[in-house]
Amino acid sequence: MKVELVDIHKYFGPVRANDGISMTIESGTIHGLLGENGAGKSTLMKCFSGYQSPDRGVVRVDGRPVSFDSPAEAIAHGIGMLHQDPLDFPQMQILDNFLLAFEDRILPDRRKGRKVLRELGARFQFDLDPDAEVTSLTIGERQQLEILRLLALGAQVIILDEPTTGISAPQKEKLFATLHRLAEQEGRSVVFVSHKLEEVEELCHHVTVLRHGRVTGEAEMPCPVSRLVEMMFGRNLPPAERVSVQPGQTVLRLEGVTVPSYRLQVQDVNFEIRAGEVVGLAGLEGSGQRLFLRACAGLEWVSAGHIHVDGQELTGASYQRFLDAGVAYTPANRMEEGLVGALTLSEHFALVDRHGSFFLDWNGVRERALKGIAHFNIIGRPDDPAAALSGGNQQRLMLALLPSHLRLLLMEHPTRGLDVESARWIWQQLLARREDGTAILFISADLDELLERSDRIVVFCGGQMESVHACDTTVEQLGYLIAGKGQTGG
Repeated sequence: MKVELVDIHKYFGPVRANDGISMTIESGTIHGLLGENGAGKSTLMKCFSGYQSPDRGVVRVDGRPVSFDSPAEAIAHGIGMLHQDPLDFPQMQILDNFLLAFEDRILPDRRKGRKVLRELGARFQFDLDPDAEVTSLTIGERQQLEILRLLALGAQVIILDEPTTGISAPQKEKLFATLHRLAEQEGRSVVFVSHKLEEVEELCHHVTVLRHGRVTGEAEMPCPVSRLVEMMFGRNLPPAERVSVQPGQTVLRLEGVTVPSYRLQVQDVNFEIRAGEVVGLAGLEGSGQRLFLRACAGLEWVSAGHIHVDGQELTGASYQRFLDAGVAYTPANRMEEGLVGALTLSEHFALVDRHGSFFLDWNGVRERALKGIAHFNIIGRPDDPAAALSGGNQQRLMLALLPSHLRLLLMEHPTRGLDVESARWIWQQLLARREDGTAILFISADLDELLERSDRIVVFCGGQMESVHACDTTVEQLGYLIAGKGQTGG
């Protein structure tokens, strides 16, 4: 199925999110849509898939103009979208989530649905138990469920919006194999929305690049990375530089700590991080690094051992007490744990004001919001709801809401959803904090980010931990450690 988007315009007040975008998606190809944060990628795909209506422009399917006012109408024309954050009901079973999308009856045919789910899962080697709850799935497995649901609904064009954000390397490998099969063996069209140059380079047949709501170029792949960078940013970017800081006194110390979980436990941990030090946490998803990080913020129950922050015993304390001690935590899941979708940016700045009076000074709140928006380059306005921001701008908002003075900053995937230039800018802000004595402990699935930004890397495998020096370790050695296949030798 060939699809054309012709002269698509979408405005949000004075913001021209899409300003006359045209692109053609050929049948049986993987078409990359590349651009920096706020370039208009997600807005364009929402217009394409029925989640929003364009202000002007037309969509053609096999030469025929079509229009749709909802995702249901779009899928009826064979167009379906997988969002950054999977659209599912976590407390329900996998089978029920699968059936909800396309069953009109109050009592769906569960036997038939189970059979279709099993057959589709086997076809793409997705091992999903129909009776398990979605809460038991990783982000990658939730994506697999949504892909199967779109295929069951008859999608011939599948849009994936930043699909590799927050998933492990093996899950990304499986996802890419699935997309190749969909395009090359089954003749479906795939639109792969990303800001990650290496992924587009590895996966796509053709690329369209957006900047500030307009098309800045197109290319057949393979294409020199320097050309893609120039189309994205209007210039080439210098390589990242490693900056070393002499660590200060111990900020966080764990002694014999055990963090239990129904899947695995992180046991008998002895760990410390010093002021100004940056420590990265690596591992396959579910290997224990998230349990460990959350325990360091008082967000997970510790069954044994002691946690000290600046010598103060905080074992079993609430997150509020950790926050009072200068510890802050930012989660990977922005809209479920980090932000409140319906609240405006101003209201978020009001929420984190821990020293204000009982009565809010809304003029003052708006002023703080405007300063935060300007300093963190957030594409949005004080009165915009957080849910209206792009994924990358939601990430910037979470960083803007952090207290100005911290002893320890705990972060899950700090540059999740950010383009290359934005990620570098964020790290400039983070590294400026460590010069003031803030210790940074972060999780990342990006091995290059771990090696470039960390002083030390702690690798998790099945709840076990091994520490290596970043400067003495290669990407290949780190990959072997994460897979539990040997030592670095460094």
